[in-house]
Amino acid sequence: MTAITSPFTAATTALEVVEGIDLSNRTAIVTGGASGIGVETARALAHAGADVTIAVRDVGAGQRVAEDIGRTSKGAVVQVRALDLADLASVDRFADDWSGPLHILVNNAGVMMTPELRTTLGWELQFATNHLGHAALAIGLHDALAAAGGARIVSVSSSGHGMSDIVYDDLFFQRRPYDAGHAYGQSKTANVLLAVEATRRWAEDGITANAVMPGGIWTNLQRYWDPEVLAATKAQVASAGLTAKTPEQGAATSVFAATSPLLRSIGGRYLEDCGDAEIVPEIIDGVYGVRPYALDAANAERLWDVSLELLRDARR
Repeated sequence: MTAITSPFTAATTALEVVEGIDLSNRTAIVTGGASGIGVETARALAHAGADVTIAVRDVGAGQRVAEDIGRTSKGAVVQVRALDLADLASVDRFADDWSGPLHILVNNAGVMMTPELRTTLGWELQFATNHLGHAALAIGLHDALAAAGGARIVSVSSSGHGMSDIVYDDLFFQRRPYDAGHAYGQSKTANVLLAVEATRRWAEDGITANAVMPGGIWTNLQRYWDPEVLAATKAQVASAGLTAKTPEQGAATSVFAATSPLLRSIGGRYLEDCGDAEIVPEIIDGVYGVRPYALDAANAERLWDVSLELLRDARR
């Protein structure tokens, strides 16, 4: 397998990635497009000419982002629709109401390091939101993606996947003590595995999926962190001479996965800084590399089957 490399770096912005790319007459959905890197992902795709739908829980916030993008990119078409990934009924409504081909699906929304919270179905919130909601969305939109011809799914993961593989015998922390970091890590591993298996299963439909690591960025995603821990982490990063990315830089790899000609017909990858990540036994400097279990084909197939069963049972 040839490694994907690009002229882009960690400092590249999303708008720089789409320079010279024409997305006219193409449609895109960005979940969680009202904050953080989701805003800049939607902005870049709209700037390149795509008809972008921001799928968000807070429609008012989404409307403000859509208006801002309209001001910064003349002619940008940005729509806003309600979507709560932790509510399966909301996901199903969104997918059922979609009409026409879908060229780009960016599964960007997520929650991180939450206290122990569960959905109405009893699912642990991070796994439910970050993985199961997005899995249900992608499956629900399969026909629209297939109709586009060459559609791409972008699964926003994290180096946090290194904290946990999938624990199949206790996905929802019903028998083991809840650990916010392990719950987040498991959900981010699931994001990578979704890309691996979607690419395998839907290859004949021309659909490819890749997972991305945005990089170290301070956004609203860290809102559940203990304030003292967050401050100490920021200080540690600064003392190590590391520089956090801006949201514009953090969105670059998502936009690269969604638009780059270098990834035409290529899927099942874990990308960082607009290129393939190195497979590593442990995450380097807390940020770089991908663990082998996140790209394992058997693991990906098993998670897909388990997820389908959970979604079927929930709809009964």
